[in-house]
Amino acid sequence: MGVWVFYDEEPHSVIEIEVTSQTIAPVTLNHYRPPSMIVDCPPEPSSPTVTPQATIAAPIDAPATGIAHPFVKWVGGKRGIIQTLLDHLPLGSPDYPVIDRYYEPFTGGGALFFALQQRRQFQQVCLSDINADLITAYRVIQSDPDALISALGCHAQNHGKSYYYAIRQQHTLTDPIARAARLLYLNRTCYNGLYRVNRRGEFNVPMGRYKNPNIVQAENLRACHHVLQGVTIEHHPFDQITPPHHSPCLIYFDPPYHPNEDGSFTSYSKQGFTAADQTRLRDLARDLHERGHYVMLSNSNADLIRELYATPPFRIFEIHAPRLVNCKSNQRQAVGEVLITTYPVRKLR
Repeated sequence: MGVWVFYDEEPHSVIEIEVTSQTIAPVTLNHYRPPSMIVDCPPEPSSPTVTPQATIAAPIDAPATGIAHPFVKWVGGKRGIIQTLLDHLPLGSPDYPVIDRYYEPFTGGGALFFALQQRRQFQQVCLSDINADLITAYRVIQSDPDALISALGCHAQNHGKSYYYAIRQQHTLTDPIARAARLLYLNRTCYNGLYRVNRRGEFNVPMGRYKNPNIVQAENLRACHHVLQGVTIEHHPFDQITPPHHSPCLIYFDPPYHPNEDGSFTSYSKQGFTAADQTRLRDLARDLHERGHYVMLSNSNADLIRELYATPPFRIFEIHAPRLVNCKSNQRQAVGEVLITTYPVRKLR
C-alpha cells in the first residue's frame, strides 16, 4: 500500500498521512557491511550477545530452494486472492499482445509481483512505494541479503520483551540494513503482525505473544533476493511512474482503499488517501490506457469507487478477499472488494 498507517496510542484510533518522496534519499549498498545492530539495545539478561557471522547458515551463492513470497505482513496484502488476480490479467492469451514490462506503484508486500516473477515473464519490472522503510528493505534484500540475515539473526538471538521495546524506540536509524532489519523484526514479532505508527511517525505496536516467532526466514529472503535481481526499485508517489510509450506495459495499482460505509478495516486510509487522490488515480489509469497500457486496480466496493470507474474503458469485477486484521481470529471475515481493468477479461482460467 502506498501510505503510512498512523494510530494514536489508544486502540482503533486511526490517523494516516502520505509520506512525500523527499523523505528518503537514495541508498547505495555496493560497499555496505552489517552494522553493530545491538549497541544501543542491550539483550535480555539471559540472552548472550551474538556476532552477525554466527547466524548465517549458508552463503547467498547457494541456490535458493524455496519459492519467493512476500517477506512482510502488510495490511491489504493480496496472497489470499492471488489466483483471482492472475485470472484477470491480460497474459497468456492470443487476444492480448506480448507484454514484457510490469509496474506496481503501491508495492506493499508485493504478492502479485512475486507470483508473476516466478515465471520470469517480464523483461523489465519496476516496483515503487511511498513507504521509505519498505523500499529500503526491498533494496537491501536485492543487494545484500547476507547482511540482513545476519542482523535478523542478532534480533532473533536477543528477542525478548525489553529488547523488543528497545528496538521499537529506534526511530531515527539511517543505516539501510539496520532499518530493514528493524522493519522485518518488528513486523514478525509485534502484536497480530500489524504495522502502525503514531502521529510522530513512530512505530508503536506492542509485542505479540508468539512463543517462537520465525524472525530470520533466511530461505525466503534468499529466494526473494534471486527474484529481485534486475528489478528497478523506486521510492516515490504513484503518479511518478514513467512507463515507456513505445510498448504496452502491465500496471497494477493496489492503493489505500476508500472506506466502506460499514466501518470495516478498509477505512485505515481515510485520512491518508483522500477522495481527491482516488480521482487522481482514476485519471492516471485512464491516461495510461489511452497510451496503450494495460491497467488493473484493486479497491474497496465503495460507492465512490463504483462511481469513479463506472464508464469505459473501465470494467468492474466484484470479489471477496480474506482480511486477517481483526484481533479476534473468529471475527476475521471476507471483505467485499472490486477488481477494475481497462481491458476485457477474455476468459477466467
